[in-house]
Amino acid sequence: MKTEKKTLFLAQFALLLAIEIVVCFTPLGSIPIGPIVATLAMIPVIITAILLGVGPGALMGGFAGLCSFLVMTFVSPSPTSFVFTPFYSVGDIHGNGWSLVICFVPRILTGVVAGLVFRLLQRALAKRPKAKPLPYILGGALGSLTNTALVMAGIYVFFGQSYAEAIGKSYDLLLALIGMTVLTNGVPEAVLGALCAWAVCYPIQKHLTKAQLG
Repeated sequence: MKTEKKTLFLAQFALLLAIEIVVCFTPLGSIPIGPIVATLAMIPVIITAILLGVGPGALMGGFAGLCSFLVMTFVSPSPTSFVFTPFYSVGDIHGNGWSLVICFVPRILTGVVAGLVFRLLQRALAKRPKAKPLPYILGGALGSLTNTALVMAGIYVFFGQSYAEAIGKSYDLLLALIGMTVLTNGVPEAVLGALCAWAVCYPIQKHLTKAQLG
């Protein structure tokens, strides 16, 4: 029985990791929503955290950070890639060790937050059947917002002046621009994370529960 559970876990994790790689390295990971683009990179992290647990969710977040690091370093660097990799520079502006913190820590904590929120709410609302969607929705939304908020906060704290120069904006406007990014990109991605968590994880968990009882 333990072998079967381990095999199932590895198969699920491998499948989600494959999806993570696809959404990170191909255009399939970007969804245009009007004038903005929502990315799907945190969706496999959130789903892993809810289905498999906090630890696996954090591990998937680490893989998401690694994918982001590889993309920003080797695949499609942009003028602001230095905030995610120490191996990219724009003129006199260079990435450093804090680039790795911004690249990895928010992704890892996305899995931690999504998994913890889901499990805490699931226990707290166990006797309220009508509230079943809530743990999935809030776990997905807060997990996604964790990534957005920590990435933008890291950019402001560690690379504020350099980032403003790279995007051709005044440093005095940077805080407002970051807030706008959270609203225009972070919120739609959080909604997407919430919907995917509910639409994907709930039926899978329901099926697995029935299979275990049967």
